[in-house]
Amino acid sequence: MQIIKALPLTKEAFAPFGDVIEISTAEKSHFINRGTTERFHNLTSAVAFGEDGHVIISMARAQPFAPPIFLTKMERHPLGSQAFIPVSPTRFLITTAPDENGKPGTPLAFLAAPGQGINYFRNTWHGVLTVLESVSDFLIIDREGEGKNLEEHQFTQAYQIEI
Repeated sequence: MQIIKALPLTKEAFAPFGDVIEISTAEKSHFINRGTTERFHNLTSAVAFGEDGHVIISMARAQPFAPPIFLTKMERHPLGSQAFIPVSPTRFLITTAPDENGKPGTPLAFLAAPGQGINYFRNTWHGVLTVLESVSDFLIIDREGEGKNLEEHQFTQAYQIEI
Protein backbone atom coordinates (compact mmCIF):
# COMPACT_ATOMS: atom_id res chain seq x y z
CA MET A 1 0.00 0.00 0.00
CA GLN A 2 1.29 3.43 -0.90
CA ILE A 3 1.16 6.25 1.64
CA ILE A 4 0.42 9.83 0.63
CA LYS A 5 1.30 12.61 3.06
CA ALA A 6 -1.21 15.45 3.19
CA LEU A 7 0.34 18.84 2.53
CA PRO A 8 -1.01 22.18 3.76
CA LEU A 9 -3.46 23.63 1.25
CA THR A 10 -1.91 26.62 -0.52
CA LYS A 11 -2.98 28.57 -3.58
CA GLU A 12 0.27 27.72 -5.37
CA ALA A 13 0.31 23.97 -4.64
CA PHE A 14 -3.37 23.51 -5.56
CA ALA A 15 -3.24 25.69 -8.72
CA PRO A 16 -3.08 22.79 -11.25
CA PHE A 17 -6.34 21.37 -9.86
CA GLY A 18 -8.44 24.40 -8.94
CA ASP A 19 -8.71 27.48 -6.78
CA VAL A 20 -8.34 27.90 -3.03
CA ILE A 21 -11.23 29.97 -1.73
CA GLU A 22 -10.29 32.08 1.27
CA ILE A 23 -10.29 35.69 2.33
CA SER A 24 -6.52 35.85 2.71
CA THR A 25 -6.02 35.08 -1.01
CA ALA A 26 -8.42 37.77 -2.19
CA GLU A 27 -6.84 40.02 -4.78
CA LYS A 28 -9.73 42.46 -4.80
CA SER A 29 -12.00 43.66 -2.05
CA HIS A 30 -14.31 46.60 -1.54
CA PHE A 31 -16.77 47.79 1.04
CA ILE A 32 -20.51 47.43 0.54
CA ASN A 33 -23.59 48.08 2.68
CA ARG A 34 -22.52 51.64 3.57
CA GLY A 35 -19.08 50.47 4.61
CA THR A 36 -20.18 47.83 7.12
CA THR A 37 -19.18 44.81 5.02
CA GLU A 38 -15.97 44.06 3.17
CA ARG A 39 -16.64 41.99 0.05
CA PHE A 40 -13.79 39.78 -1.15
CA HIS A 41 -14.58 39.74 -4.84
CA ASN A 42 -14.21 37.06 -7.52
CA LEU A 43 -12.44 34.34 -5.50
CA THR A 44 -13.24 31.68 -8.12
CA SER A 45 -15.50 31.02 -11.09
CA ALA A 46 -18.07 28.26 -11.51
CA VAL A 47 -18.53 26.74 -14.97
CA ALA A 48 -21.27 24.61 -16.48
CA PHE A 49 -21.10 23.20 -20.01
CA GLY A 50 -23.34 20.90 -22.03
CA GLU A 51 -27.02 20.73 -22.82
CA ASP A 52 -29.10 22.61 -20.25
CA GLY A 53 -25.98 22.97 -18.06
CA HIS A 54 -26.37 25.55 -15.32
CA VAL A 55 -24.68 26.40 -12.03
CA ILE A 56 -26.46 25.43 -8.82
CA ILE A 57 -25.78 26.06 -5.13
CA SER A 58 -26.44 23.25 -2.67
CA MET A 59 -25.54 22.40 0.92
CA ALA A 60 -24.22 19.17 2.38
CA ARG A 61 -23.69 17.80 5.90
CA ALA A 62 -20.53 15.70 5.98
CA GLN A 63 -19.79 13.03 8.56
CA PRO A 64 -16.17 12.79 9.79
CA PHE A 65 -13.89 10.02 8.58
CA ALA A 66 -12.05 8.04 11.28
CA PRO A 67 -8.37 7.31 10.74
CA PRO A 68 -6.77 5.58 9.04
CA ILE A 69 -8.06 7.22 5.87
CA PHE A 70 -7.84 5.28 2.61
CA LEU A 71 -8.29 6.60 -0.92
CA THR A 72 -9.95 3.85 -2.97
CA LYS A 73 -11.58 5.81 -5.78
CA MET A 74 -11.64 9.17 -7.50
CA GLU A 75 -14.16 11.00 -9.61
CA ARG A 76 -14.26 13.93 -12.02
CA HIS A 77 -16.87 16.11 -13.64
CA PRO A 78 -16.21 16.73 -17.36
CA LEU A 79 -18.98 19.30 -17.77
CA GLY A 80 -18.42 21.60 -14.80
CA SER A 81 -16.42 22.82 -11.86
CA GLN A 82 -17.23 21.83 -8.28
CA ALA A 83 -16.66 23.97 -5.17
CA PHE A 84 -16.77 22.94 -1.51
CA ILE A 85 -16.91 25.79 1.02
CA PRO A 86 -17.30 25.03 4.74
CA VAL A 87 -20.07 27.01 6.43
CA SER A 88 -18.15 27.09 9.72
CA PRO A 89 -14.38 26.83 10.31
CA THR A 90 -13.32 23.21 9.92
CA ARG A 91 -10.39 21.21 8.60
CA PHE A 92 -10.98 18.82 5.73
CA LEU A 93 -8.89 16.61 3.50
CA ILE A 94 -8.63 17.15 -0.24
CA THR A 95 -7.35 14.46 -2.58
CA THR A 96 -6.74 15.11 -6.26
CA ALA A 97 -4.65 13.75 -9.12
CA PRO A 98 -3.45 14.79 -12.54
CA ASP A 99 -5.08 13.11 -15.51
CA GLU A 100 -2.97 10.41 -17.18
CA ASN A 101 -4.61 9.11 -20.35
CA GLY A 102 -8.14 9.34 -18.97
CA LYS A 103 -7.31 7.96 -15.51
CA PRO A 104 -6.03 9.57 -12.33
CA GLY A 105 -2.24 9.70 -11.99
CA THR A 106 -0.46 9.63 -8.64
CA PRO A 107 -2.77 11.28 -6.09
CA LEU A 108 -1.88 14.25 -3.95
CA ALA A 109 -3.46 15.15 -0.62
CA PHE A 110 -3.98 18.60 0.90
CA LEU A 111 -5.22 19.60 4.32
CA ALA A 112 -7.53 22.62 4.30
CA ALA A 113 -7.25 24.86 7.33
CA PRO A 114 -10.31 26.45 8.94
CA GLY A 115 -11.54 29.26 6.68
CA GLN A 116 -10.45 27.59 3.43
CA GLY A 117 -12.63 26.15 0.68
CA ILE A 118 -11.77 24.85 -2.77
CA ASN A 119 -13.09 24.86 -6.31
CA TYR A 120 -12.04 21.95 -8.52
CA PHE A 121 -11.58 22.88 -12.16
CA ARG A 122 -13.76 21.10 -14.69
CA ASN A 123 -12.52 17.55 -15.44
CA THR A 124 -10.21 17.35 -12.38
CA TRP A 125 -9.82 14.00 -10.63
CA HIS A 126 -10.66 14.23 -6.92
CA GLY A 127 -11.67 12.16 -3.94
CA VAL A 128 -14.84 12.47 -1.88
CA LEU A 129 -15.49 15.23 0.66
CA THR A 130 -13.47 14.09 3.68
CA VAL A 131 -14.12 15.88 6.96
CA LEU A 132 -11.78 15.01 9.80
CA GLU A 133 -13.05 16.17 13.18
CA SER A 134 -16.80 16.68 13.45
CA VAL A 135 -19.99 16.81 11.42
CA SER A 136 -19.59 19.84 9.13
CA ASP A 137 -21.85 21.72 6.75
CA PHE A 138 -20.65 22.85 3.30
CA LEU A 139 -21.89 24.96 0.44
CA ILE A 140 -21.46 23.12 -2.86
CA ILE A 141 -21.42 25.06 -6.11
CA ASP A 142 -21.49 22.86 -9.18
CA ARG A 143 -23.28 21.97 -12.41
CA GLU A 144 -26.69 20.49 -13.04
CA GLY A 145 -28.18 19.58 -16.38
CA GLU A 146 -28.37 16.93 -19.08
CA GLY A 147 -25.31 14.92 -20.04
CA LYS A 148 -22.87 12.65 -18.27
CA ASN A 149 -21.04 14.78 -15.71
CA LEU A 150 -19.59 12.07 -13.49
CA GLU A 151 -16.73 9.70 -14.23
CA GLU A 152 -15.39 7.39 -11.51
CA HIS A 153 -12.17 5.42 -11.21
CA GLN A 154 -11.63 2.61 -8.70
CA PHE A 155 -7.98 2.01 -7.72
CA THR A 156 -6.77 -1.59 -7.75
CA GLN A 157 -4.74 -0.79 -4.63
CA ALA A 158 -5.82 1.73 -2.00
CA TYR A 159 -3.67 4.67 -0.94
CA GLN A 160 -3.38 5.48 2.75
CA ILE A 161 -3.48 9.19 3.55
CA GLU A 162 -1.16 10.38 6.30
CA ILE A 163 -2.25 13.61 7.98
